[in-house]
This record gives sequence, structure tokens and C-alpha cells, in this order.
Amino acid sequence: MELSSPKKVVVFDYGFGNVRSAERALARAGAEVEITRDFDTAMNADGLLVPGVGAFAACMKGLREARGDWIVDRRLAGGRPVMGICVGMQILFARGIEHGVETEGLDEWPGVVGPLQADVVPHMGWNTVDAPAGSELFAGLDDDARFYFVHSYAVHDWTLQTENPLMTAPRVTWARHGEPFVAAVENGALWATQFHPEKSGDAGAQLLINWIGTL
Repeated sequence: MELSSPKKVVVFDYGFGNVRSAERALARAGAEVEITRDFDTAMNADGLLVPGVGAFAACMKGLREARGDWIVDRRLAGGRPVMGICVGMQILFARGIEHGVETEGLDEWPGVVGPLQADVVPHMGWNTVDAPAGSELFAGLDDDARFYFVHSYAVHDWTLQTENPLMTAPRVTWARHGEPFVAAVENGALWATQFHPEKSGDAGAQLLINWIGTL
């Protein structure tokens, strides 16, 4: 019996995000991992992971300078899997507003990233999520599984509708910190999490295994 080779995942290195932590977590989950911003390598990998920390505007600037916006768009046009984490998820939406400054995102999904309205900000620490039925991302995880969040901004409304009955509607996972916000999305080849699976212990490891299993 021939054993299948590990899936190749690129952690896109555009200057924002803890790429080493992501690399280690993906390797533990069974992937062959490379940290790079090389165009061809990123385009041809089985999976592309886009991390992100800091400000929305700075992440977008760094991503565009590294041609990451073009890579994400071209991969998705060909049905090639992409996963965003933290601000790497936020920049997939249409725009972000920080300190009154509006920045255009990748616009893969409609929606605005805005400040969390809560007594304590940033939202930093462990939290449960409300995953939808049929989620592949959270398969095998208990309802009370907890994930590690660090963020002051979030998406508060999900507006994308799928009217074609032959297409699977996006699966949206929610969490609450002061108010409900989008914690994860599964939408065809594009998946994303607001929390950090690479910092979320066994639950985060299972989530990465689930993603790699779809590549």
C-alpha cells in the first residue's frame, strides 16, 4: 500500500504574524511546511496560510507589497485552499475601520471590521465558539472547546448570501465578547479564524488537522 505524501502548506511571510508558531503547529498537525513569500511556491502549495497581527492598514500594506493580495485572489479563483488567521482573517473582508481611518481589504467577503464594544478590550484569552451544524473546521471538537483570542476589532455582521441552491452556503461560527462577532468562516476554498489555532492547544491542533485533511 502506497502512503500518501504530506500536504505542502506555505505560511505566507509578509512581515505580519507569528510565522514560526504557525509553522510548528502545522508541522505537528502533519503538514510539510515552508515559510516564504515566493510567488510560485505560494501559488503551487496545497494550502496557503495567511497569518496577521497588528493593525489592519499595516497588514494590508505589507500584503500588497508582497503581492499576497494577487496570490490569494488567484488561488481562490482556481479553487486552491487559503486560510486566514486573526488579522489574516480580517483583511479578507471588504474594509477595516481603525481609529476612524478606513482601509480597503481584499473584499473576498462583504463586511466591515470595526472596534469591539465590550467592557474589557482587547479580547485576550480563552473563549468558546458557536459553530454551525456540519462544520468541517470544528469536526471532532466538543461544543465547550475553547480557543485563544487576542483582538480589539472584529466583524459584527455577516451579509453574504448564497442564492444558488447547488452551492454550499458559507458556514459562519460566532463568539461573544461584549457582543457577538464572527469567530470563523468556512466558504469553499477559503477558511478563516479570528482566534489563533496555533496557540489553542489540543483544540487548535485538531482544527488544523481538519483543515489539512481537506487539502
